[in-house]
Amino acid sequence: MIEVYIDGASAGNPGPSGAGIFIKGQGSAEKYSIPLGIMSNHEAEYHALIKALEICIEKGYTHSVVSFRTDSELVNKAVEKQFAKNKLYSPLLEDALRLSSKFDLFFMKWIPSIENKVADELSRLAIRKNNLEAQ
Repeated sequence: MIEVYIDGASAGNPGPSGAGIFIKGQGSAEKYSIPLGIMSNHEAEYHALIKALEICIEKGYTHSVVSFRTDSELVNKAVEKQFAKNKLYSPLLEDALRLSSKFDLFFMKWIPSIENKVADELSRLAIRKNNLEAQ
């Protein structure tokens, strides 16, 4: 099984944002810290999921059991119900659902922030990278 920990963060709401992705499984661990530009924290959470799905597809993990873990209740519930209350997030959710449908077995689970420390650190690093790129 492959476990994918995701987190999105913003320095301000909206503000410079980043995605943190930590993938472990099959004897390896991969870390990604991706600057996202200016957006809200919730948008960053959705983008972290989308980026993680894209990475897993590129890596060929679609035929493995892939379990995504997030500390964002908003994103977890939206994926679970396949519905975003806020229409602003509907296109992002549609992208995530379209990508997740490419997996033979896709699971998403909410976890407390304490269990998502690596992805959180990576998302905060991405914010700093964002700020450096703007200079």
